[in-house]
Parts: sequence; C-alpha cells; structure tokens
Amino acid sequence: MNYETVIGLEVHVQLNTASKMFCGCSTRFGVPPNTQVCPVCLGFPGALPVINKQAMRLAITTALALHCTIARFTKFDRKHYYYPDLPKNFQISQYDKPLSYDGMLEIETSGSSKKINLKRIHLEEDAGKLIHQEGGDYSLVDYNRAGTPLMEIVTQPDIRSPDEAYEFLTKLKGILEYVEVSDCNMEEGSLRCDANISIRPAGQTALGTKTEVKNMNSFKAVRQALEYEAKRQRELLATGKTIVQETRLWDSDRQLTDSMRSKEEAHDYRYFPEPDLPPLVVSKEHLDEIRRSLPELPAARFARFVTSYGLSEYEAGVLTADKAAADYFEETVKTFSRPKIVANWVMGDLAALVSSTGLSFRTIGVRPTDLSGLLMCIEDNSASAKMAKEALKISVESGKAPKLIIQEKGTQISDVHELMYVIEKVITLHPKVVADFKSGKQEALTFLVGQVMKETKGKAHPKLANDLLLKKLREG
Repeated sequence: MNYETVIGLEVHVQLNTASKMFCGCSTRFGVPPNTQVCPVCLGFPGALPVINKQAMRLAITTALALHCTIARFTKFDRKHYYYPDLPKNFQISQYDKPLSYDGMLEIETSGSSKKINLKRIHLEEDAGKLIHQEGGDYSLVDYNRAGTPLMEIVTQPDIRSPDEAYEFLTKLKGILEYVEVSDCNMEEGSLRCDANISIRPAGQTALGTKTEVKNMNSFKAVRQALEYEAKRQRELLATGKTIVQETRLWDSDRQLTDSMRSKEEAHDYRYFPEPDLPPLVVSKEHLDEIRRSLPELPAARFARFVTSYGLSEYEAGVLTADKAAADYFEETVKTFSRPKIVANWVMGDLAALVSSTGLSFRTIGVRPTDLSGLLMCIEDNSASAKMAKEALKISVESGKAPKLIIQEKGTQISDVHELMYVIEKVITLHPKVVADFKSGKQEALTFLVGQVMKETKGKAHPKLANDLLLKKLREG
C-alpha cells in the first residue's frame, strides 16, 4: 500500500534573557552545577513566581515574525508530572489560552513554496538536567537550567517528509536569529526539537497512530530519525502488526529509535490554572510598539540583496540564510563597493575558514574592514588572488590584519622591467621547454609561467607574467 507520512514538530527555544522565567536567577551557561538556583526555581513552599517581562516580549516578537495572532488575554497553567529534574513536580506552562496561535512559515520544497501552519506559540519554564555517570549506578541532577524561559513553537501536522521538516527547521532558525530572541545553539540546548510522526494510506484524511521522537540534537539527526521512524512504521503495517502510540528516543550511534514510554495525553498532566500568577492582558499599544520594532526578516533581506546589490538568487539565498554572514557582507560592501566580489569571498574562502575553525562570522577575527582592505590589495595589483587567500588564512590563525601580512611578505610584482628580467632568466634556463612551446606544445607555457612564479616566490602578477612571457616567446 502507498502510505503518506504526516509530521508535526514541537520546537523548544531558550530565550535570550539574563534571568529565568519566574525568578531572578541567572541563565548563564556552563557554570558549576546548582549554583544558579533559588527557592522559586527549586519549588520551595511559599516561594512565589514573577513573570519575566523580557521573555514575554521576545515570545511576542517571534509570534509576530511568524504571522501569529496574539492573544489579548493569556494565562499560565500547571502541567503535572513527576521526574527528578523537575523540582516542583509540575511545570509552569500554558495550556488552553496560549500567548499566540494560527501562525505560518513558508518553505521551499520540490521547487515550489509550501505553507506550514503553526498551531500555537507559548511560554513555559525549562526543567533541570540529569547527568548520568558512565558505568555508574546513579545519576546526578543539575537544577541550573530549571526555570529557564522556553518558547514552544508547535506546528500543525502539515509536514509530509523528513526533508520538509529539515527545511522548516532551517528557515525557522534563520528567523529566530534575525529577531535575536535566541542564540539557537543546539549543542548547549538552546534549540531542541521533538517530532510527532504517523503514516496513513495515501488519500486518507484521518491521522494514523503517532509516535513522538525525542533526543535529536541536530537538524540532520531530526531528518535521520524521521526517515527511520517512517520506515519502521511502514514495515510494521506491512507485516500485519499495529503501531503503538509511544515516545521513542533517537539513538544516533545505532541509527534507530528505541521505545521510551507510552505517550501521555493532555489529561494525564492534570492541567489547571497557575494560582500564583495573574492572567495577562496584552494591550494594543504594547503590541503595536513591538510590531514597529521588528527587524528586517530573511525574506525581505533576500529580496533587497537581489535588487540593491545585483546578486543572484543563489548568492542572496546563501548569504541571508546566516544573519551573521549577511551582516558581514553588508559591512564589507560599505568600504569595498563591489558586491559580487565581496559575496564570492564571504561565501567562498571566508566561509570555508569559518567552517574549518568552528568559528562564526562574528568570532572569525577578520573584520569586514580587514576583508575590504585585502580586496583593495587585489584591486590595485599589490597582491594576487593566491597571495590574498594565503594572507586571509594566516590572518585567521594569527589575528594580524591580512593587508599587513601582505605588506610584510612583499607586495605583488607588477613592474614590467622586473618581470622581464625574470622571464629572460627562465627562458635561458629552460631551452628545451622553449623549443617544445615553439613546436606547438601549449603545456610548455604553463610550465614556464610556473617557473616565473617560483623565481618570484609567487609574487609575480600572474596575468601580466603570462602575457609578457607569451610575447617574448613569440618574438624570439
């Protein structure tokens, strides 16, 4: 039977706030365990929560960027479940009156646009972190993360393939970075994704039995886990077995999902309104003020890069996919007004160095003014492209400005008399190769140009050296 895959995503985003969702404890990452805790986030009796205003603003900003309707009246609820990393034995979240609903995000799939509808975006607090000792018979709990502001983005079951899920997450991450609500660092847990997946006969409208997949720490892992789970469910039905509604964990080492527990329903959590927090009314004035402060989003920036800078859609797409790369490009163009050349360097050599060093366009160390200075060296013939690439690499490693590195190593030789002296020396040293060229062997010219570059330690202007050598050979 031909089955259709149906996927819905739940994306948890840690918000860029200095303090936790309901108390003043720091949200700084990487500090010693249980040093950023207080009676509120540890759930001590009588400790009262207070809503983080900045977290509310960031969540509303995201909701507006994703075309959501903002609820003018919203409240928090208690979601009850027992787990060692949840000190209160309930999580303050939102249930029947979320902060926002009915948004959408457009993705590109199979050469066309597709709208993925969002069910809701709401606020909640994070749980702590369990630390399992390798080979040990016990676990430790770090409550530093407990109470950290989380924004949950829930899609409708509109996604039809693991590739669409990957595209959605990539687009969503870009928007979150543009509105600067989170650093989206999956390694530090700032962006986490759970997926609900089911299959159904093609053409059927009723949803099949779903499984929830957790423990996916990268977008690539999300795609791999969903590919495996869709295949597993198809094989179950093909052999006459039934799919059980459950939560499964992705094992990246074995490339498969394992059963974790039966899937809870909403009534299992015994939701009820949080009695220690008042309902919130979002005023029209506050909403309008946040809407006016929204920055330029990826789609608008993409269109501007094409029209204002004359970039191709491919170039604009690559640059605007990473806000830091797009910022770097625009800063460089301010001091070197050749957008195409800048785009090639940012997307090419600089991006390769960012990738190989594990840095980002914000932390690479080579400033936009450094890159524009390097490009000016190529422009005025004081450096070849090869020299510039080498200088860029050394600059990343040493922290020195690439233009200074070129000056220290010696600028490109563009003086005709100086080059002719070297060319005549090379011709004298290689009479057989000269004879080969004159007998029609074009590869001989490449060898001779290489010898000129060797004699000048790579400093000869390549095109000028080639032209002068060719002219000399034809004359002689």
